[in-house]
Amino acid sequence: MADAPATSPDGTPLVEPTWGLGDAAVGWVVAQVFAVIVGGLIVGAAGYSTTKVDSWPLWLVAVTQVPLWVGLVGAPVYAARVKGNGVRIDFGLKARLVDVPVGGVVGLGSQLLLVPAVSWLWVVILRKHLSDLDEVAKHLADKAHHSVGGAVLLVLIVVIAAPVVEELFYRGLLLRALERRVGNGWAVVWCGLIFGASHFELLQLPALAVFGMVLAVLAQRSGRLGPSIFAHMAFNGVTVFALLSR
Repeated sequence: MADAPATSPDGTPLVEPTWGLGDAAVGWVVAQVFAVIVGGLIVGAAGYSTTKVDSWPLWLVAVTQVPLWVGLVGAPVYAARVKGNGVRIDFGLKARLVDVPVGGVVGLGSQLLLVPAVSWLWVVILRKHLSDLDEVAKHLADKAHHSVGGAVLLVLIVVIAAPVVEELFYRGLLLRALERRVGNGWAVVWCGLIFGASHFELLQLPALAVFGMVLAVLAQRSGRLGPSIFAHMAFNGVTVFALLSR
């Protein structure tokens, strides 16, 4: 007698996913192009220059992130819905209560201990200082210091939205696609390197790449994105709250 086909919690038969690295690559490129084109139109319509990012108000910075996020979220959602069983099953978009403290400890430890340890030689080579690692966040925090609304918006952007979006794409679609192609170990390495490079910040590259590997291990070990999402939130939150409290 043949074994019964595997089913999802709601009883729907599971299918063998056909998404892969091609979907992740196309999704990443589309997200970047969409962000440049639509973001440029938004900036122009608001009366600002695309070459003078430092002059943008925080609300404009937030709005210009939306096209990128649409692309990064759209890719795994499309791939899982059309070529798989949905993001919850294929990419582990779920969480448990234990993910909050586990992710919090890993995120805090990574920001306070891992980043300085990984970055110290790199900043010396580039003739910078460890304090320069927070330069991008400092610019955003400066924009948010003028109002409570600005501080709330900064937290929503950096501490809540960005981690959820990035974890779904990088530790969801990308990591799982890499695992199927190169195995779990190399998938962690490549996922971290791609995650770090995708931020286009040379000074922060080593720290972000290693942190991306930590997040990939969390996702692999737990089989869900909850731990990596909360770790990412804690990682970003340490910097944001420290700068806002200056």
